[in-house]
Amino acid sequence: MSGVMKRMGMIFRAKANKALDRAEDPRETLDYSYQKQLELLQKVRRGVADVATSRKRLELQLNQLQSQSSKLEDQGRKALALGREDLAREALSRRAALQQQVTDLETQHQTLQGEEEKLTLAAQRLQAKVDAFRTKKETIKATYTAAQAQTRIGEAFSGISEEMGDVGLAIQRAEDKTAQLQARAGAIDELLASGALDDSSGLAKDDIQSELDRLSGGTDVELELQRMKAELAGPSSPQQAIEGGTGQTQSQDQSQSGAQDQPRDTPRFDKQ
Repeated sequence: MSGVMKRMGMIFRAKANKALDRAEDPRETLDYSYQKQLELLQKVRRGVADVATSRKRLELQLNQLQSQSSKLEDQGRKALALGREDLAREALSRRAALQQQVTDLETQHQTLQGEEEKLTLAAQRLQAKVDAFRTKKETIKATYTAAQAQTRIGEAFSGISEEMGDVGLAIQRAEDKTAQLQARAGAIDELLASGALDDSSGLAKDDIQSELDRLSGGTDVELELQRMKAELAGPSSPQQAIEGGTGQTQSQDQSQSGAQDQPRDTPRFDKQ
């Protein structure tokens, strides 16, 4: 059971990774990384400002303590000049306590100053890094956009892009439908010519009628050809044709009658 769950988990992660890889745009990822670096740089700058504020506050406290220490020193000197040694001792004691505070504040001031310098240097380095990343980011984005445009142009020319693929499928479907309609029209013409289908319009003819029409057309052509030959041979009157026919008939009759009137040779027998 655990093996099946591991396999299902691996398949799910693989499909999720593939889907994320398909949805990921490197330009958006670079912009997001640059935004995060700007936020980090802003935080560093804010830290430098906070440290500088704390240092400035310590400097103000040091100035106040030093002012009070100087004031106590003057008061002790005046009290000692007036013969009030007890007041001078008290003033010097308070001044010593203030001096200890001044020493502690100076130590803190030095520490804060060192931190401020470190943060300032880190902010400068981070600023340079962010600037370099921005330049590189824009270069990568421009290169990626150019490569993407070149790829789309290549896919468009080769016809493997989604848009051109749809156009190609539409053309293929149109060609298939055209070929199907042409084949159907040819089949219907063959069936009408063979008589398998009746033509309700009455325009279609069977084979016998077509043959009769062809013979009739051929006869008309032969008659027209004879007429044209007669016209080219020259005009002849009907009377001449009749006379010619009559004369020929008379000559034939005379020939036949002459042949009949001619006596036949009879054998002769000499008397002895």
